[in-house]
Order: sequence, then C-alpha cells, then structure tokens
Amino acid sequence: MADIIPVKTGRAYDIHLGRGILAETGRLAAGVARTRKAVIVTDTHVGPLYGARITASLEAAGFEAPLYAFEAGEASKNMRTLQALYRFFAQSDLTRADLVVALGGGVVGDAAGFAAATYMRGVDFIQVPTTLLAQVDSSVGGKTAVDLPEGKNLAGAFWQPRLVVCDPDVLDTLDDENFACGMGEVAKHACIRSRALYDRLLACGDIRAELPEIIAENVRIKRDVVEHDEREKGERMLLNFGHTLGHAIEKCLHYTGISHGAAVAAGMHLITLHAEQNGLTPPGTATRIDTLLKKYGLPTASPLPLEEVVHAALNDKKRAGGSIHLVLLKGIGDAFIHTVPVADLPAFFGLSA
Repeated sequence: MADIIPVKTGRAYDIHLGRGILAETGRLAAGVARTRKAVIVTDTHVGPLYGARITASLEAAGFEAPLYAFEAGEASKNMRTLQALYRFFAQSDLTRADLVVALGGGVVGDAAGFAAATYMRGVDFIQVPTTLLAQVDSSVGGKTAVDLPEGKNLAGAFWQPRLVVCDPDVLDTLDDENFACGMGEVAKHACIRSRALYDRLLACGDIRAELPEIIAENVRIKRDVVEHDEREKGERMLLNFGHTLGHAIEKCLHYTGISHGAAVAAGMHLITLHAEQNGLTPPGTATRIDTLLKKYGLPTASPLPLEEVVHAALNDKKRAGGSIHLVLLKGIGDAFIHTVPVADLPAFFGLSA
C-alpha cells in the first residue's frame, strides 16, 4: 500500500511512496495533468532500465509520451543539455499545458525540472526518482538547476513538481557506490534534524530491508523544512549542511571521480571538525558523524587540500553579499546557521587569508 505524503508549498502536491508504484505512474500523472501529452526526460543509464515501463504506463493512461535521454552523470548537468532539452520539447510540440516527466536521479530531476520551469515560462513536471539520493532529497522541495563552470547549481529556479512517484523497488538496481551516495543525504537529515534517525541508522542491520520507512522519514524531514521556508530565506538553509564544502570539492574535481553524497559526507566532517575547533560545536560531534559515515561506506576526509576546497567555496551560492552562511551543529539532530564574513572564511578553517 502506498504512503501518500502531502507537501503544502505554494503549489501543493503529493509524494506517492510504495513498492511497485512505478507501474502506476501513468494513472497518477493523469490525475494531475491538463492534457495527455508528456515528454519523458531520462539518462543513458536509467532509460534502458525503466524507460519502456514508464512509457507503457503513460501510454496506457492515454498519454503521447516521447522520450529523451542524455548522457548519464553530473558532467551532463549543464547548459548544453538544457538547450538540447528545450529543442526536444519544441520538436515534440510540447505546450505550456503539457507535462514533463523526470525519470532518473538527482541530475535528471534537476535538469529536467529547470527545463520545465523555463520552457515557455513554465511547464508542469512530475518527478519519478530512481536513486536513493533523489528519493530522500532532490525530488522533494522544488529546487531545479544546472551547473556552470564557475560552480554547482548556479543557474536554477524554484519550481515545485505536480507529483512525485517514489518506488523503493527501483533502488535494487543501484550499485554500492550510488547507494552510499544517497546515504550521505540520509545522514545529513539525521545530523540536522533527528537524533532518533541517527540512532536508528547506527543500529540498523540491513538498511535495504527498512528502505520504505527510512525514505518516508527523510521525506517528512525535508518536507517539514520546505513547507516552513520554500524559497530558502532562513530555515531551509539548514539542508545545506556539508554542502558548502561538498560542492567545492565537486567543483574542484570537475564533477567526476566523487559522488555528490560522498562530497557532502566529506563536507560534513570538515565543517564540523572546524566548528569544534572554533568552539561552536561540542567536541566529539565530528567523531559521531564519522562513525555513521563509515558504516555506510562514505568518506570522512577531503580528497583535496583544505586550502583548495576553501578557496573554491568562496563562490558558493550560499554566499550573501560579503558574508557566507555556514550550517553547523549544536549536537546531532540540532543544526543552526552561523554567518561569517567572506574575508574571515579562511581563518575559520585555520588558514591564512
């Protein structure tokens, strides 16, 4: 039986979560669509796995549903892919009344969502996340974006989906690295909002057996934050824990060689370690985070020199004028925002300016 989790943002929608619900995508889409025309956007990894099933489900519900697949990977989340999507939409005669279906992980959801947000000044879209990271995090909340050479997610829009279809069964095809990537965001949610989730994750024997409940708990954590602060003016910034340095690591590595979740894990470790050294976080918190990260195969150190990472972080989108917002912990499950002048950021990490 599916779990329906409502999200009461400016454009309200439901997240349908349940094993086997992928087959119901067409029926669920028909309930929110204004026409029976949709464009499926996926990538070269997910398309061969689930493209035919989604197409069949949509067609059974009366949709015409052409499919576009771009090269899998973060390196494709760029303006070239965005332009290719616009052109495919136009060639498919997509109108403002139609629908975009994002079938894939966070990269697909971000790029397809941004294309939907900006094509004809806004086309409805639905999210069908196929990675753990997308199911617990990126498919919820309406953030869409592509990367620029200067940084991650710098061109984007807030554009809430009309529907999210979340099937834990599709995670059976994830390899260990991609599963661990998603666990980075699960660990983040525990660190910023739920000591109970942190304890459950530490005690858990077979995480895959508990996935529907774990996913639902994470979705509700993010849902609650987003409902309070849809446009990231305050509380939603807490969801960026580990991301200021994590995004910097990804940028320095040109979005290859490390997953988003692994980069965030390293970012959580680094920011907490230095927050402890600055007297802002209780001693031992970084060690507690590391214990959880290690259990799920995530790194606890940066693959790059700290100086390089901090320098790259200076262009992070969480910068506001001459200051940058850092998300720190008072303890596991209790996060807060600490704002520092950009000029003082190197000193926060024990570096010279």
